[in-house]
Amino acid sequence: MTLPELKAAAQACSLKPFVGAQLADWLYAKRVRSWERMVNISKSAREALAARYEIGVHDPVGLACSSDGTKKYLFEAGQGRFIESVMIPDEDRQTLCVSSQAGCRMGCKFCMTGRQGFHGQLDAADILNQFISIEESGTLSNAVFMGMGEPLDNYDTLTRVLGILTAPWGFAWSPKRITVSTIGVLPALRRFLDEQRCHLAVSLHNPFPEERLSLMPVQKAWDIREVLSLIREYDFSGQRRVSFEYTMFEGFNDDKRHADALIRLLRGLECRVNLIRFHQIPDFPYRCASLQAMEAFRDRLNNHQILCTIRSSRGEDILAACGLLSGQQAQQS
Repeated sequence: MTLPELKAAAQACSLKPFVGAQLADWLYAKRVRSWERMVNISKSAREALAARYEIGVHDPVGLACSSDGTKKYLFEAGQGRFIESVMIPDEDRQTLCVSSQAGCRMGCKFCMTGRQGFHGQLDAADILNQFISIEESGTLSNAVFMGMGEPLDNYDTLTRVLGILTAPWGFAWSPKRITVSTIGVLPALRRFLDEQRCHLAVSLHNPFPEERLSLMPVQKAWDIREVLSLIREYDFSGQRRVSFEYTMFEGFNDDKRHADALIRLLRGLECRVNLIRFHQIPDFPYRCASLQAMEAFRDRLNNHQILCTIRSSRGEDILAACGLLSGQQAQQS
């Protein structure tokens, strides 16, 4: 709930509106998980609230820990659905990779979540629970909406969650701590760029539209050239950043021809390109490009004034690629 909704919830229990502000502090700043710990709210008020509402936090049902410190949490999302979150440590940072849907309807062929199909939207409680119920809840430094699902396909809920994460009465995070990923859902993307100040990451993966379409059916609905045309209407030279995710497949998108096409596509745009090592999945024809090919690709982009880095591969020993663990669990249930 938002602060006005928490105040209304308090009033529905015949309590003063300021109790709603107390609830926000306990739920979001202190992240308590029981009514009993809300000690500045009277016992009778807590009992009245508990009779009408539930806090809604539930523990993960599974946890896998990688040798590199990455943790993958598995959550139930009702109706036999499972979702995943991944906590990625990196020196003084702890980043949570968050899911926004159960499954996904975008159908990207290299994505295990996409192969599961779409099983429904997560609500704000499902998404915030991923922040609150994990061991690292109080020490998270950043969040990336790059887990299961397409965040902009659940835009109204995403907006609610971002509002709670960034509000002074909520988690009080700076928008600069949050990155939202998308394949380029154009109607919602414009709203996001108009309404939010969080960073944007665009899943690109191939600069040639026809080749991108062979892996990403959404290219037919939302051409990457139209996505870029929209992005160019906005300023990314200041606090907000745009980056492009580019998973490297051997013999498919890793050569000089693709690098040069990507340079042409992004020329003049203040951005970063993240080259991603592909985590192999069953029954997919391509393997990850070689390190030599990735380094040559990176260097060519950097030499043409497009900032490009190779993202470290994390958690491969625990099936950290989104959809692998939840897909196995769903099959066993």
